[in-house]
Formats: sequence, structure tokens, C-alpha cells
Amino acid sequence: MTTNPPLASLPAVAAAAAPEGLSTCALQQLDSAHYLHPFTDHAALRERGARVIVRGDGVYLWDSEGNKIIDGMAGLWCVNAGYGRTSIADAVHAQMSTLPFYNSFFNTTNVPAVQLAALLAAVSPPQFQHVFYTSSGSEANDTIVRMVRRYWQLAGRPEREVIISRRNAYHGSTMAGASLGGMAGMHAQGSLPIPGIVHIGQPHYAEGGRGMSEAEFGLEAAGWLEAKILEVGPDKVAAFIGEPVQGAGGVIIPPSTYWPEIQRICDKYDILLVSDEVICGFGRLGTWFGCELMGFRPDLIAFAKGVTSGYVPLGGVLVGGRVAHTLIDKGGDFNHGFTYSGHPSACAAALENIRILQTELLVERVALETGPHLKACFAALVAHPLVGHAETCGLAGGLNLVRRKGASVHDCEAFASTHAVGMLCRKHMFDNGVIMRAVGDRMIVAPPLSMTVAQIDEMVERIGYCLDLTLAEVQARGWME
Repeated sequence: MTTNPPLASLPAVAAAAAPEGLSTCALQQLDSAHYLHPFTDHAALRERGARVIVRGDGVYLWDSEGNKIIDGMAGLWCVNAGYGRTSIADAVHAQMSTLPFYNSFFNTTNVPAVQLAALLAAVSPPQFQHVFYTSSGSEANDTIVRMVRRYWQLAGRPEREVIISRRNAYHGSTMAGASLGGMAGMHAQGSLPIPGIVHIGQPHYAEGGRGMSEAEFGLEAAGWLEAKILEVGPDKVAAFIGEPVQGAGGVIIPPSTYWPEIQRICDKYDILLVSDEVICGFGRLGTWFGCELMGFRPDLIAFAKGVTSGYVPLGGVLVGGRVAHTLIDKGGDFNHGFTYSGHPSACAAALENIRILQTELLVERVALETGPHLKACFAALVAHPLVGHAETCGLAGGLNLVRRKGASVHDCEAFASTHAVGMLCRKHMFDNGVIMRAVGDRMIVAPPLSMTVAQIDEMVERIGYCLDLTLAEVQARGWME
């Protein structure tokens, strides 16, 4: 076990007073009475009350009780530049003082939307010179469904409608986004997926690679795409969509052989390749976009989150030349769009956010300094009795909590799912000054890209302390026997 110091080692900084003098209890009561949260059991939340976050600075948050917390999840995978960037707030304020909003319908545009489109073309892979704006990643993936099917109509192949995705993928919560995703719990609510979307297995070596090397399993998992194309019929398949690294599914990092083989298969059958970069984009993996690290050339990229560091909602689709020129040259009206497409204030936030990423070399820092340091720190956590294996990619990482270690990742013995050990661990994390997310019994992190080496050490020390608390609890309950 580790012997990390208690919570007192994280000095509290006085939090801002709650609005209008409301106490934490009063805010929790109002929250319970009126606010329906995403992905939440509201009856359970009512019993314990929501944690009220009131301030953020750098990689730290403070709640309404004055507790200081290391944000190991960058909000929700999005606060890449860190909290407290006054220059982003200033850019938004300046834009709101000039032109807070105007739409992109009626053959109109605005200066920040145009400037951002050009900047996105400059930082993205060379095949991308066009962007379609949305307000979220879910809307971006809805747009992709519409855009892919419209492309094939214009190409004279309207029968090519089926989009292939993966189980345990996450592509948003709208009807189309949730259908593209492969989360069984989401599909069980709302008669999903919608027609024309099918799924294959995920490239999760620890789950399905027994008896194979990682390289062999990567080819095997990619082969599931070809098998599904042949099952559906190559003349009916429009596109394949995937996250370079699966985020909400548990930071599932595919073998290096996986994505190049996916590219080969898409080329062979002439289907569009879509990279969902809502999490992986804007530096998370140590490259501007995850497809660059993984070695594939998508036709479309969905983005959101890190484009503004979450300061203002903004998303979109980077549209490669093949699709863009067909839509522009042959398409007439593309009957799709949103009130807030190209929102000038959101685009102003993105422009300043990208300037920060560029001038502070945050993407390069992840690749060369903080990403390798997190990898080494997580490798050291494998010595803990609860940790079966750990892995990272850039500033995203996951570690599996196991009942008993094995000779390989395939030989570890899991806890009973009813024990919900991951949720026990998450509670110890929150209660002791660090945020990690639990995906089953896999604990994941994706901190701000502005996190320093010293702050990574601070976070990992805190994680080790909370793993000790979790181990003591599961031992006391007899779950390790």
C-alpha cells in the first residue's frame, strides 16, 4: 500500500460565496426540486444532495464548502486549457459587446465564424478545408448522419445508408448520436438504435485478446468491420465511425495495428471513414487530432469540447474534400442546420482558446512531457494490490480495479459487478480531493492539458491514497477473499 498524506495536505482556498447568500443545503434543495441532471438517478441524488462547484482555477476546483479538488477529468473531457483563462472571457465579452449573436442563414456570416473556419483548416489534417458548425458533439454526429447519407444520394448511390459503429462507443445522447453509440443502457431507453445503424465489437485487448499479441488482436478486431460490411452488403454501407481512443467507454486504447487496417478496409469497399474527435481532438492525445496519432485519414471529423475548452458550447464537423466538393458542386441546398451554427461569441472563445494551445505549446507538451510522465506514473500504480493493469495515451488514462491479479491482463479476476467497486473508489476520490471517473471498475482520468508534471505527481499521490482507502473498504467487506 501507499502511505500518502491525508486530505489536509491539499490546502483549502476560500471559495466564493454562494449566490445571494444561499447555503449549500439551500442550493441542494433547489437543485433537487427543479434540476434534472444528465445520466442521473434522481431519487438517489435527492438522498445525498448534489456537490455544488463554485470556482475553478488552473487544474483545481472548489466546492461550496471550500474543499479544493484536483479535476482529473477536465470538467467532462473538455477544459483543455484549464480554468480561469481570463483572456477567453475577455474575448467573449468583447464579441458580445459588438455582436453577441447572429445566425448563418439568409446568406449571412460573421467575422469570428469565418476566422475560426480558416484556423480549423490550418490546424487539422490537410484534407479538411471546410467546417459545419454545431453547438455540441451530439449535434455534430447527427449532422454526420445527415451529411453521409446526403453525400451518397448526390453520388448516385442512395441505397448506401447503413453506418457501422462499435459496441461501447459513445457518440452523444440525441436520437442519432445515441444510436451511433454502442451503449446498451442508452439503447434500452427509447427504442434505439434508429434504422440503418449497426455495431461491431470494440478493439479492447484486455477484453477480447486472450491468446493473441496486441498486434494480432488489432488486425482481428479490425476484421470485424469487413465481416459486417459483407453481412450488410457492401452496396448498402455508407460509413464507419469510431473514436480514435474510446473515451466514455473507459479510455479503450486500440492496438497500433487497428486503425491502419480499418483504413485499408474502408478504402477497399469505398466507404466513408468518420473520426469522432469530440474527446480526442485539440491535443488530448498529444496531437491536434487523434487520427493523426493513430495513422488514419478520415473523411469527416466530429469535434466539440476542447475547441473552446468548454468555456462556451461549440461543436462541428470538419468536412474532407471528397464530401465537401460533392455537397458544394452537386448538392444545392443542404437542408440541415441550427440556430446557433457559427455562433459569433462561441467562435470568439474558440479562437482565443486555440491561440492559447498554440502559444503555450500545450499539445506538444502533452506529447513530449506530461503525457509520458502520466504514463510512467500510471505504470507505477500497477504495483497497488487493487490495480490489475493501467494504460494511458497522451493525457487520458485508465486503470482496472481487480479482486485478484493474474499473470497477464487476461488472467485478472474481477469483482462481482454488484459490488460496484468503481463507484466506491470514485466516492473516496471525490471525498479526498481528486476527480476520477468510474466506468464499471475501470477508473479513468483526462485532466486539463495545462496540468504540470508536479500537478500530475500531486494527482497520482492522491489517487494512490484513495486506492488505499478503497482497498481497506473492500477488505473489510470481505470482497477480496
